[in-house]
Amino acid sequence: MSTEPSGATAALAEAIGALRLVDHHVHSALAAPVGLAELGDLLTESDRPAAAGTSPFDSQVAFAVRRHCAPLLGLDPHAPIGDYVAARAALPTDEVDRRLLGAAGVERWLIDTGFRGDALVSLDDFGARVPGASVEEIVRLETVLESVARDGDAAGLEERFLTALASATTGAAGLKSVIAYRHGFDFDPTRPTPEEVREAASHWLAALEDETVVPRVDHPVLLRMLLWHGVDTGLPLQLHAGFGDPDLDLRRCDPLLLADWLRLVEPSGSDVLLLHCYPFQRQAGFLAQAFPHVYLDVGLAVNYTGAASPTVLAESLELAPFGKVLYSSDAWGPSELHLLGAVLWRRGMTEVLSRWVDAGEWSVADAVRVATLVGRDNAERVYGGRRG
Repeated sequence: MSTEPSGATAALAEAIGALRLVDHHVHSALAAPVGLAELGDLLTESDRPAAAGTSPFDSQVAFAVRRHCAPLLGLDPHAPIGDYVAARAALPTDEVDRRLLGAAGVERWLIDTGFRGDALVSLDDFGARVPGASVEEIVRLETVLESVARDGDAAGLEERFLTALASATTGAAGLKSVIAYRHGFDFDPTRPTPEEVREAASHWLAALEDETVVPRVDHPVLLRMLLWHGVDTGLPLQLHAGFGDPDLDLRRCDPLLLADWLRLVEPSGSDVLLLHCYPFQRQAGFLAQAFPHVYLDVGLAVNYTGAASPTVLAESLELAPFGKVLYSSDAWGPSELHLLGAVLWRRGMTEVLSRWVDAGEWSVADAVRVATLVGRDNAERVYGGRRG
């Protein structure tokens, strides 16, 4: 059997490889260097230590690091992980980032700044490591509320939040909520009343009278308040769905549970973007087909499924209209994840689309057009032109 790529594969690989992507949901890069153990911890969504006798480097994502990132640090593909970490440590952190981020081929990064920002470089510093690219902010709703929690009483919490949100969204590209982590999608879909908000705020703030307690909003009424005020801004609203760290209950993160809320949001005209979705990418595809304001990506799943990611990408293109699927990496921390999101997406899309072209089901021109929609054009339409 010939191992030569088909003409369609070669043409698609060239076109998709040349695409300048929009990473519509990503985080910043690490501010400090990491050693072997730290890198292993950062290549999993779990916050627990690995089981005895196992290694975090025996995983799809870690094998992908050794395959695709090692050459950029001067090593052969598949170099042992110890050699890889040594080569990484021999370079300044910002140089590692310049090599890996630069190779991703991303021209617009929409960065969620709401999670552990103290461990990451600022947006300005990130921008300095990706010269020529645009860097914009996605504002996390829960983080905004938590930032003003102790600035007054329960009666004024909603108004404090609205003032802080108006300030935080100046120039922002969009918003994000992690209600999937904090509660799940099985929430009352209606907008809470001011009385409900004040009562919920009194319970939450009472727990924060202990100064050692770090503010973390998880009251379902307050989370609903955040969602509805997010909708009111008119900015694109991202919702984490599906797979994540052990902090969430995956059974309650199926986006189908959002259907009643999505019906209520639809008249507002605000777009809702379901992030990552695995293993619910088919359910998300149904919602994207059913509702004009719903979009999806499979970003986080692509990195963590590695060489198996073409299957996930193919499933995301089953029911969803092609104008409703976006690219993201959801990379947080090591710039290896920023690069791998792009590399694995390009390779996976090339494999999937080539298969359909070779079967005579698609033309090369249509395949290139769909890849361009997913890789950049859909995000440019949803988020508008570059801001700030």
